[in-house]
Amino acid sequence: MGLKPDEYYMKIAIRVASLGLGYTSPNPAVGAVLVDPKTGEVVAKGYHKAYGLPHAEVEAIEKAKEKARGCYLYVTLEPCCHHGKTPPCTEAILRAGIKRVVCAIKDPNPIACGGLSFLQSHGIEVKSGVCGEEAAYLTRFHLSRIIRKRPWVMMKVAATLDGRIATSTGDSKWITDEPARKFAHRLRAIADAILVGKNTVLKDDPELTVRMVKGKNPIRLVLDTHLSLTPNYKVFEVDETKQTIIFCRENAPKEREKLFVQRGVEVVRLPCGENGEVDLKALLSYCQDRGITSVLVEGGGKVHGSFLKEGLYDEVFFMYGPMIMGDPLGVSAVHAKPLTNLNEATRLFKIKIKRFGKSILIHGLTESGLDLIQMAVKNSIDNSSS
Repeated sequence: MGLKPDEYYMKIAIRVASLGLGYTSPNPAVGAVLVDPKTGEVVAKGYHKAYGLPHAEVEAIEKAKEKARGCYLYVTLEPCCHHGKTPPCTEAILRAGIKRVVCAIKDPNPIACGGLSFLQSHGIEVKSGVCGEEAAYLTRFHLSRIIRKRPWVMMKVAATLDGRIATSTGDSKWITDEPARKFAHRLRAIADAILVGKNTVLKDDPELTVRMVKGKNPIRLVLDTHLSLTPNYKVFEVDETKQTIIFCRENAPKEREKLFVQRGVEVVRLPCGENGEVDLKALLSYCQDRGITSVLVEGGGKVHGSFLKEGLYDEVFFMYGPMIMGDPLGVSAVHAKPLTNLNEATRLFKIKIKRFGKSILIHGLTESGLDLIQMAVKNSIDNSSS
């Protein structure tokens, strides 16, 4: 069939890499494809299946065995050049006799980077920047952790066409249909953590687990400034598959903390911001220290407004159900602050629209999310060689 353009094989590597989403943290999801340059045949594919297991390049090489010699390797992220949980991928590439290595983006991690330069110095042809934007999006959690020292933050909303997430009496089940809710569970499955505020716990008593798709449960984060909740809600049921952290202000009652600790819930005290609520930047800093690379925020409106006001959202998933509430006292999806003009509104980029059953998803990146993706792409193209 003959050798196809680099982009063809890199897209395969990106698809393969996505199989690891939700399992590799704090490592990124990475995919690799070995190609016979004489025939264009895909010899082997591999992906990083879980933290501590072999990296994508090694898995592909082990599948190919002797057939790897002379092959081209397409990998979504620059091969690592250091000893971590596993040996350097660059050494495996050299031993396998691979002729050429093409990566989508370079690794900004100062510990793991330098793989392409190392391989080039050992006579292997290298190239970076192929399908960089797609790969950077795939690797966005890792990029945020390394470059910005904070998790990637996603907003997920299920709202009526007039922007309400509940009636004035608090009824919200169900605004969207089952395919939309299944998609929401897929988002939970790829996120390290899911965050809600006290009011969501009070009104909905959610489990915040992954039930409609296959995947691990995210760590559940609850904002409760004054530690006023009781530990009798579903989100505070903890076992080996379900963890919960409740965030409160530094002077929240000590006696109430014991009630949660006895249930296995971790209580974290953080400083307050100007509004007297838990400082969200301090919360994200804590998550960074804990190895949490992504946070899915499921609201409600006040929590969404707080993250939006602080400019902390990177990505938005806004699912609309086919109904108009018309309730003037209904709960708004986002409640932030009055604006003097439209230029102050948060705009989305790279918009995608998709239908799930009868519901419609609008998905996009905020300016901060877009900037991070573009930075990773630029750093990979500017220094690429072929």
